[in-house]
Amino acid sequence: MGGQLEGIVKQAILLEQRGRDFYRGVATQAEAEAVREIFATMAEEEERHIQALAELGKTLLAEEGGSLPLPQVQPALTVEAVLTDEVKRGIREAGYEAAAIYAAMALEEKAVAFYSEQARASQGEVAKLFSWLADWERTHLELLMALDEDLRQRVWQDRRFWPF
Repeated sequence: MGGQLEGIVKQAILLEQRGRDFYRGVATQAEAEAVREIFATMAEEEERHIQALAELGKTLLAEEGGSLPLPQVQPALTVEAVLTDEVKRGIREAGYEAAAIYAAMALEEKAVAFYSEQARASQGEVAKLFSWLADWERTHLELLMALDEDLRQRVWQDRRFWPF
């Protein structure tokens, strides 16, 4: 594996490990059960990304340009499935979860940008893997953005920020 690509894969694994560890921490500290479940699932998905990247590294070390079978799993979290009334209540009632969502959005934005950039700079199977990771991280970002927007609307409504 070329030194540059090896460095990129290592950086990607580190990015995923940081996300996984952050989400695990939030899952253990969140007060609302529904919020704990969301972050636990996100941690599991980040672990799958780590495994996919580790396989990329092994494949590239074994044979330059080898085939990289993408995992056949899809993101477990969708906005429609997650944004339940229970989740909305849990986030509204707890400030820690709201702060965690905001921090998680920054992590996911960074991951989407990194993987998108690597997909553009790569070719073949490697580009496909980075595109796949960018798309998956984008689903996490969209979920977090929807949670954040719902929280913002509730706060504005509760505090009567609307003059009309």
